[in-house]
Amino acid sequence: MASTNYVVPGQMRHLRACMVCSIVQQQSKFMRDGCPNCESFLELANHDESVRECTSQVYEGLITLADPQTSWVARWQRLDKYVPGVYAVKVMGILPDEILQQMEDNGIRYVPRDGSAQEEDT
Repeated sequence: MASTNYVVPGQMRHLRACMVCSIVQQQSKFMRDGCPNCESFLELANHDESVRECTSQVYEGLITLADPQTSWVARWQRLDKYVPGVYAVKVMGILPDEILQQMEDNGIRYVPRDGSAQEEDT
């Protein structure tokens, strides 16, 4: 199964992780296509400043998911509703207040991917 959401080896220094869903892609892919899970509200495509504000170069661990709907790892990491691809275990960074407000206004509950949220908060 071929997918365009997998990371090419050797491109690690150009990678960024979405602070909302934790998918890891090249910065140029975020710029060109946006986030495959969050584009409807983050609108990253063709917005360099938004890509810098809503993605991070600082993340820990990588998980490759071929079938998120059936993976127990995907359920554990709250990734089971997302597209197949490479995801970070933790993503460091703080989303801008206006993005958090926009998510709240659209009924999207933000759970930080940096490990700061406790499980009972989710």
